[in-house]
Amino acid sequence: MPSSSAASAQHTFNDTVLREYDIRGIVGDTLTTNDAEALGRAFGTMVIRNGGQKVSLGYDGRLSSPDMEQAILSGLMSTGVHVMRVGLGPTPMLYYSVYELDADGGIMITGSHNPSDYNGFKMMIGKESCFGERIQELGRLSREGDLESGEGSEEQIDIFDRYVDRLLRDVDMDAMAERNLKICWDTGNGAAGDVVAAVIKRLPGEHTLLFGDIDGNFPNHHPDPTVEKNLVDLQRVVAEKGCDLGLAFDGDGDRIGAIDCDGVVVWGDQLLALMSHEILDEMPGATIIADVKASQVLFDHIAERGGKPLMWKTGHSLIKSKMVETGAPLAGEMSGHIFFKHNFYGFDDAIYAALRLLKPVVEDEGGLKALRESLPQVINTPELRFDCDEARKFHIVPEVHARLKAEGANVDATDGVRVNTDDGWWLLRPSNTQDVLVARCEAKDEMGLDRLKNDLIKQLRESNINPPEI
Repeated sequence: MPSSSAASAQHTFNDTVLREYDIRGIVGDTLTTNDAEALGRAFGTMVIRNGGQKVSLGYDGRLSSPDMEQAILSGLMSTGVHVMRVGLGPTPMLYYSVYELDADGGIMITGSHNPSDYNGFKMMIGKESCFGERIQELGRLSREGDLESGEGSEEQIDIFDRYVDRLLRDVDMDAMAERNLKICWDTGNGAAGDVVAAVIKRLPGEHTLLFGDIDGNFPNHHPDPTVEKNLVDLQRVVAEKGCDLGLAFDGDGDRIGAIDCDGVVVWGDQLLALMSHEILDEMPGATIIADVKASQVLFDHIAERGGKPLMWKTGHSLIKSKMVETGAPLAGEMSGHIFFKHNFYGFDDAIYAALRLLKPVVEDEGGLKALRESLPQVINTPELRFDCDEARKFHIVPEVHARLKAEGANVDATDGVRVNTDDGWWLLRPSNTQDVLVARCEAKDEMGLDRLKNDLIKQLRESNINPPEI
């Protein structure tokens, strides 16, 4: 039964850490262990009222994560749920555990790709992502003390080996042995380190693991493979060892980065284009989803191969929900989230995506370089990020949209503004996870790209944002 009187004296978690897709903040400032315990109480309440009883709980390698895990555990158990603690590992291992252990929900303690002083929580209710209105409901339950009370229980469950077995199940070991690839894997001291180490021990070929020790200080480089400066060490080792390719992962192992044998970055939308080949061969006419930051090359490529491209909003929870709605077998984001329906638990698993990428690499004599070069060549910027106050960032895009509409511009407002011109397109949208505006430009040539950049800069300045040099 709810115990409002007891809850009224308890800490309620800081609403400033509530995001559309998860909960995160700066440890010791906007996010504390008291917040974590309060979240555990609200989440356990939601699970129980959803008809559930069992919650899977995991954590990443950040220094604050073990304490956060204890606090979440305390909050969950105070509601009467049974907590299955799967321990340290990447976020996809937690997703896998929810299915493998038939849990009624799951919480992953992770700061994802944010700086080392951040932490946060990615959640599932039942077998679905917990985001949007459900996150706001967690805040309401906590604020109002509308909480269940009971005596919960907990157990430690080791699913590491089962998870590794599942990752490797779809790998063609014979083809890998015949090709004998040299691969460098950079886990950036993030939570994927132990899993990748176990995976490559069983893979044919020659493998080098870079920064595999899990260390929440991230002493070598920040684990965000969408930022090219974070791939410098991987590029160096690939060159030194003559590797066929390099693979990189973010702090919690749900975003992939890749470089070819020449050290050229193969971005998330290009990876999705290459992975779509096998899917469309198996399922002609299938819907494949990508976010608004993805290259037009990707959408055209899917259509040319007989698929149905669908542009959708950025955000891993939104992409997952759209996959369920449309029955799409494959989806992805420019940020390196790749979603395969094939992986049983249907979530973004960068290690699984890396192993799926090896199939077309093995099959093409020229490897990842030749595959990348087979795609139509355009000129684009990487993902651009402009610092912007949290309270302001959601107001700027509507301002820009209103001006563009008045000018008669060709605008796609699926997520932010994606402006189409004769030169190509540019995008501006607020980040879901950081206090930044995100932008990208793509054109047919350098002169066109310069015009698109100038259009973007003009709009930012008209909203009193002074962007750095692009």
